[in-house]
Amino acid sequence: MPLRCALRAIPTLTLLVCSAWAQESPPAEDAGLGLKLKLQRQLLPPVAGDPSQDLPIFVEADRLQGEQGRYIEAQGNASLRRRGEAVFADLLRYSFVSNDVLANDNVRFERLGDVITGDQAYFDLNKNTGYMNAPNFRLQQFHARGRADRLLIEDRDRYRAIRATYTNCDVGNDDWYLKVQRLDLDRLKDTAVAHNATLYFKEVPVLYTPWMDFPLSSRRKTGFLPPTFGTTGKSGFEVTLPFYWNIAPYMDYTIAPREMQKRGVSLNNEFRYLQPKYSGDMRFDYMPDDRIAKESRWALSMQHKQDFGSGFSGSYNIQKVSDNTYFTDLSDKIQATSQSTLPQEGQLTYQSTWWLVSGRVQHWQTLQDPLNPITPPYARSPQITLAASRPNVAGLDMAFAGEAVNFDHPTLLNGWRQSYYPSVSLPMRTPLFYVTPKAGVSYTRYQFPGSDFAPESRTLPILSVDSGTSFDRDINFKGQELTQTLEPRLYYLYIPFKNQTQLPVFDTAQKDFNFTSMFSENIFSGPDRINNANQITAAGITRLINPNTGAEILRAAVGQRYYFQPQEVTLNSTLPTAPLPTNTEPTNSSRSDLLAAFSGALTRTWSLDTGLQWGVANADVERFNLVLRNQPEPGKVFNFAYRYTRDFLEQLDVSAQWPLSRRWTALGRWNYSITDSTLLEALAGFEYNAGCWTARFVLHRFVSNTQEQTNAFFFQIELTGLSRIGSSPLELLRQGIGGYSKPSLRPPRGGNDYYPGMDER
Repeated sequence: MPLRCALRAIPTLTLLVCSAWAQESPPAEDAGLGLKLKLQRQLLPPVAGDPSQDLPIFVEADRLQGEQGRYIEAQGNASLRRRGEAVFADLLRYSFVSNDVLANDNVRFERLGDVITGDQAYFDLNKNTGYMNAPNFRLQQFHARGRADRLLIEDRDRYRAIRATYTNCDVGNDDWYLKVQRLDLDRLKDTAVAHNATLYFKEVPVLYTPWMDFPLSSRRKTGFLPPTFGTTGKSGFEVTLPFYWNIAPYMDYTIAPREMQKRGVSLNNEFRYLQPKYSGDMRFDYMPDDRIAKESRWALSMQHKQDFGSGFSGSYNIQKVSDNTYFTDLSDKIQATSQSTLPQEGQLTYQSTWWLVSGRVQHWQTLQDPLNPITPPYARSPQITLAASRPNVAGLDMAFAGEAVNFDHPTLLNGWRQSYYPSVSLPMRTPLFYVTPKAGVSYTRYQFPGSDFAPESRTLPILSVDSGTSFDRDINFKGQELTQTLEPRLYYLYIPFKNQTQLPVFDTAQKDFNFTSMFSENIFSGPDRINNANQITAAGITRLINPNTGAEILRAAVGQRYYFQPQEVTLNSTLPTAPLPTNTEPTNSSRSDLLAAFSGALTRTWSLDTGLQWGVANADVERFNLVLRNQPEPGKVFNFAYRYTRDFLEQLDVSAQWPLSRRWTALGRWNYSITDSTLLEALAGFEYNAGCWTARFVLHRFVSNTQEQTNAFFFQIELTGLSRIGSSPLELLRQGIGGYSKPSLRPPRGGNDYYPGMDER
């Protein structure tokens, strides 16, 4: 059967080349009721054809000529298309025999968003190979472009450019580019390999390498990472050159030699792994000879989590350093220098449908500041906990919490603590309100092996009733239809008084008084103390909610606790076990401090989050926090914070990220302690964003130890799509400036101006 081709004369001529045997279509029974085409409302993404399939080819031009079964010549606005790819030129010659095409003059090749233009090209449609002379190319998926003397198409996903340039900058902007003898681009591996490459920045060659490879996107790739540079007052100028090894899709390793001008060389190592059932991170930093400290120094961190199946899971977290000042001497981050205790613990857990048992061993390394020494915390060796919760047992909710732990300390009294707390509650809920009465008994027993102290125990009943309701109404607030709620809550608690000064204090402290703790049974964080109580807590919350989205616009709350008898239980103990001095006194007031809070959006750009604790006994502010934020748009934010705790803390904290122009952005933070008349942390810097590259300059000063401060300088150039050079301040900026975001001058992907300046055909 001959090959059937359809030819129609409309402004241009179109030829459909069918590679399969044609079959005649049966006539429609009713021409008026035949099949009709339906428009697709959204554009479908390009899909490459399967090479194993015979795909139809469409040829279109102002003039078509040729010989049936041998070739077709298309002249004038010529194009050849098949699913997922197309060739445009002034002149096309397609061969039926070899299934290839030769294109001349104003050639343009498109495949999966890639666009290659040049003077002459050849494509083998069977093998998906070919070449183009003097091409300009762009890879839209990776926002990359370049030009070359010749481009070889090795298959559907691989290109080789000879004597080429490569950049991620938009057309008309060649702030940085690679000039290479040969460039291999692999879409499947997401990598580029450059041979004899020179990096140009502002037309100045800044780096030459005979060989380099880099990921086309953010996918992991084995190789040297960009070096980082920085300087601190304690270590001087430093440079780090990391090498990244992508061992497997779920495992990698990074080794990073770090040269510090004043101290010497440190070898930093990190090994990571991630599997569905387990994951972990291991780090080891080693400095064989610190020229200032005159000793070797090291830091170790190992973290692992694993699901063993059948309800069993486990984890460990081991952190240790060689000396007390390791972080304050060698780190430029306040998160590291502020650490005072490092955990060394392992845990094994079994979880059933309604109960859980866990065993843990926990020790600590305490980093001492000579000017502000602290008492090391107790080790737990071991600790066994049991928690159970069984709802709706004959209408009752049953719960149990139990613990047995051995506390070990080198200088304080050691001992075992057993605590058991079974409870039962009866939740009663209606559409109007809820009431939940609860009853439980807390039993705690202490033993002190190897000492002269006798065992001690404590048994206390705990009774409570929790209740609340919710009202709502529709209101118009600033021209917006909203729902306002009113949610009052009452909580009654009764626990009889029992003198507990004869009991130790192993790991217990008094909780902060806030909207969460005011509804808890115990004002203490551990079972070493249980407060007496005959009290009722009253609170009310009102919220403004968008009924269409459920988003909360504003929230205001107020609450207070009322005592029917004085609080007499304190942290005082007659045993030498308390890690910190506890000279607390009973509370004789009939009311607690008053709590009030407000948070929400004041305007489209301004938001406020504030809380107040008003001391009823002394008619004064006990605690006050305020955070005010103005964020008109991403990349533009101003924060003001004030924190106050009577006789303890008063701080101001101001931070901002604010554009000075289209490309320049100012960055800053100032955290000042009014109580100590001391600058706690300050940073100042600028960010310049040129679209395809960004430069950041940041100065950082922070308190690293008592009466000690650390100065650090960060400078980074980020070549978009290639690498980052310098020391990165991004983590510092995200944590120090609330709402910080990296600005971008590029339009969203998919826009018609994604590659401005490259004419669409």
